[in-house]
Amino acid sequence: MKNLVKDALVLTCITVIAGFALGFVYEITKAPIAKAQLAELQEAYETVFPDAASFEVVDSFDSTTATALVQDEGYEDDSIDNCFEAVDASGNLLGYVMTITTTAGYGGDITFSIGITTDGIINGYSITDISETAGLGMKSKDTGAGTFSSQFENRQAEIFTVTKTGASSSSEVDAISGATITSKAVTNGINAGVTYFNSLVGGASNE
Repeated sequence: MKNLVKDALVLTCITVIAGFALGFVYEITKAPIAKAQLAELQEAYETVFPDAASFEVVDSFDSTTATALVQDEGYEDDSIDNCFEAVDASGNLLGYVMTITTTAGYGGDITFSIGITTDGIINGYSITDISETAGLGMKSKDTGAGTFSSQFENRQAEIFTVTKTGASSSSEVDAISGATITSKAVTNGINAGVTYFNSLVGGASNE
């Protein structure tokens, strides 16, 4: 009986010490992690809106409201996490940058930022979090000519569809070979972003 009590006390002490240690480590690493995440987002914004001098939070932006708006339009797997105004050095509005998360990825959530000019032109997207299959869905993160992401650069902001037979219209994009699920997840996420952009500028939403 004494041994059982002793063992229980030892285990309790170990648990308490481990808990304090984890909490201490968390407090130490929390700030650097948050700083790294912020830097990653800033880099994504600059990637999708290189002409902007700064990014300012859209007045009265609320992620819950924005997400409800796009989900009501049929994008149930997508959320609008944040939205910023891209402005030039004189404070003139150039367009909007928003971060979107889709839960429809093959390997889980995919988070990315897109930039859309006031003229309704998509500058492109930049992925900040993804866990898709290497060599397949992960290709959605590739940049440069001929990549999946390049299909969304300098494109009119409209509702896109994914095709596996070759894009034949301005609203179609070619799927990544062997990664149709990822292709559709990213594309629908962009469509959600376009839908929210249209609500900001008073344009039409998805029909």
